[in-house]
Amino acid sequence: MADPTDIPAWYRLDERLTTSGQPSEDQLARLRAIGVENVVNLALHSHERALPDEAASVAALGMAYTHIPVEFDAPREEDFARFCDAMEQVGDAKVHVHCIVNARVSAFLYRYRRDVLGTEEAMARAAMEAIWRPGGVWAAFIGDEAALALPHRAGRAPG
Repeated sequence: MADPTDIPAWYRLDERLTTSGQPSEDQLARLRAIGVENVVNLALHSHERALPDEAASVAALGMAYTHIPVEFDAPREEDFARFCDAMEQVGDAKVHVHCIVNARVSAFLYRYRRDVLGTEEAMARAAMEAIWRPGGVWAAFIGDEAALALPHRAGRAPG
């Protein structure tokens, strides 16, 4: 089965790790069909685009679900620590990490890949910047001092 690239802001980092914005119920089923075993959601359940009961939908498909609600205007180190714990729990299983537009996720995975997995900074950054280039509080969150005073900017398409 092919990747469900119609999910908003779909991005495949490697064979076991995919990211996106908010998937629909049907798209969650298609994630399961490509072998995803775990879903990690960094968005708030109260967001207008969130599913009514994503935890139940994911469980009904036989996947594990982890919810780490990250306030978009105030990402915290505690959120990142919880994310690192969740990724450690996933181990080598296939995981899909999403939020509403893949911004939170791309920043979290940039830090995770760079700081925890030891991925080369340029490679980790390129994946994040395919989605967006964070400014303000998100620049602070990822340790990008040069972008602190900048607004968020559109991503750069890979290639």
